[in-house]
Amino acid sequence: MRAARYHDYGPADVIVIEDVPEPHAGPGEVRIRVAAAGVNPVDWKLRSGEVRAYFPVDFPAIPGRDAAGVVDEVGEGVVHVTVDDEVFGLGGIFGATAEYAVLSAWAAVPEQWSMEQAAGAGLAVATAGRALDALGDLSGRTLLIEGAAGGVGGAAIAMGLARGATVIGTSSPAKHDYLRTLGALPTAYGDELADRVRGLAPGGVDAVIDLAASGSLADLVAIAGDADRVVTVADAARAGELGVRHLYAENDATLLAEGAALGSSGMYAPHIQATYPLEETADAHRAAEGGHTRGKLVVTL
Repeated sequence: MRAARYHDYGPADVIVIEDVPEPHAGPGEVRIRVAAAGVNPVDWKLRSGEVRAYFPVDFPAIPGRDAAGVVDEVGEGVVHVTVDDEVFGLGGIFGATAEYAVLSAWAAVPEQWSMEQAAGAGLAVATAGRALDALGDLSGRTLLIEGAAGGVGGAAIAMGLARGATVIGTSSPAKHDYLRTLGALPTAYGDELADRVRGLAPGGVDAVIDLAASGSLADLVAIAGDADRVVTVADAARAGELGVRHLYAENDATLLAEGAALGSSGMYAPHIQATYPLEETADAHRAAEGGHTRGKLVVTL
């Protein structure tokens, strides 16, 4: 099969397209013919070596953790899914940007989504859902999302609203209209954030998710009033110093099903900023590494 792959740490130029052996579904897994694969910040951080102290790469590596496609192999013990079903989901930290990928957690693609949208939903929903779960019951509460305009932010807004929260999202001013379309109250990040948030939520903020790693974590704790009300998926370095929980996404089919249900009801439509053919995977990584993505980037096959 054709796949994007790299053989050493380096810039996006190290990514090549080559023929590699096909993977196969093991117990509790399905294999899909990939229609599209998500491109996430973790992909370029792994490739560049930025996080090698935590997640060393076993070369050669196929980038990508989430994908969408058509099931063509069903592993032992798998129920409620058959060959030719359209699903989206998560596999290992590597392996999605290829003609075939193995998933260990998945959900059916809602009719309302394109395959590109489904490919952009897996890791976003799993990350946002785990953060929201850690914050507890959000019904009638106010949730602040720092860095809300990306793929995880869009999922967190939709899931937070569905769980009964009022959602405030930070972004650059140019993305405020986009956040409004998602149902969030937008405000700018940066200096004097607490004052701006107070204007939107005079009664205070009950919970905070940090998706930005912009150096604002101490300010977010001050806004929430307690480190236990804050979780970060982006700033592991500061989390320990401040007593904030740092979370990673898990391959949780329940959260994927929650995202799919929101998609079916029209409450969540993953926004895709750009798509790239497999041969331009390096360009997709460059775009992701540049930051400021609105929604998600995906590679199509």
